[in-house]
Amino acid sequence: MAKPIIVTGAAGFIGRNTVAELNARGEDELILVDELGKDEKWKNLVGLRYEDIVSPEEFLGLIEDGAFADARSVIHLGACSATTEKDADFLLRNNYQYTRVLCNWAQANEIRFVYASSAATYGNGAEGYDDSDERTPMLKPLNMYGYSKHMFDLWALKQGLFENIVGLKYFNVFGPHEDHKGDMRSVVSKSYEQIRATGVVKLFKSYKPKYKDGEQMRDFISVKDAVDVTLHFALQDAGAPGGLLNCGTGKARTWVDLVTAVFHAMGLTPKIEFIEMPQQLQGKYQYFTEASETKLRAAGYSKPFTSLEEGVREYVQGYYLPREV
Repeated sequence: MAKPIIVTGAAGFIGRNTVAELNARGEDELILVDELGKDEKWKNLVGLRYEDIVSPEEFLGLIEDGAFADARSVIHLGACSATTEKDADFLLRNNYQYTRVLCNWAQANEIRFVYASSAATYGNGAEGYDDSDERTPMLKPLNMYGYSKHMFDLWALKQGLFENIVGLKYFNVFGPHEDHKGDMRSVVSKSYEQIRATGVVKLFKSYKPKYKDGEQMRDFISVKDAVDVTLHFALQDAGAPGGLLNCGTGKARTWVDLVTAVFHAMGLTPKIEFIEMPQQLQGKYQYFTEASETKLRAAGYSKPFTSLEEGVREYVQGYYLPREV
């Protein structure tokens, strides 16, 4: 029997797409870990092939009893990803301490460990978007979500674990099966919804003279590419080299570029309005993010990334439009 691959956060956005791609590669000996709750997240599991699904707490009990010690890899994507979450103790337990437990268990059993960090660890970008180990301790996240991810990055760095574990700093990921995320969905998803309802997309004004309204910039990456990067490292042997790596395209684009791509994918002329940013976000807003690709490429990932326009077109025309027929 094939060794199982464990995917936490498996019913979430990147998790669901990761499981689907594993299935496409012929992998179905999968142990999925997630809390389905009372929303519609369970729908992301429909059509997927896997051996079992267990809750995060149940999974801890199982591994304490010796289960899954023969696993091939752990792809740890489970976390609270709400940048607006105010319960710091919850984020501490869920995003930091749980990750430490899984990492220690994987290390003890010589299981490949790949986990989700976040570009939110970079804060306002004052220290740049360089994922080198020398720069990591200097970063200052702007919210507790980013800090909870940063805490684990720092712990793993201190322990010397990046010799063979991989942390991926996902930038602005967009793509199918993010509907359940509500306000944490990508602006591609939100824009499509706004266009269908009103014909107009509303973007935040800029409060910095350097950036015109709507020309704040982000590194947008298709979930297809984010999953490919993830599996590139997750399916290597446990002793393969690791690292804390950016997972972005290396090409920052504006919100106007993004929204324009959505309109064009729908066959419509762009119509954009600019609105005031909520007061509580103004001091914590990132005006520019762009992943440095140097370390990722040096670690062996060589595929080109999908362009913003192509990624948005595939998403809108391949996922949203068919559902309207």
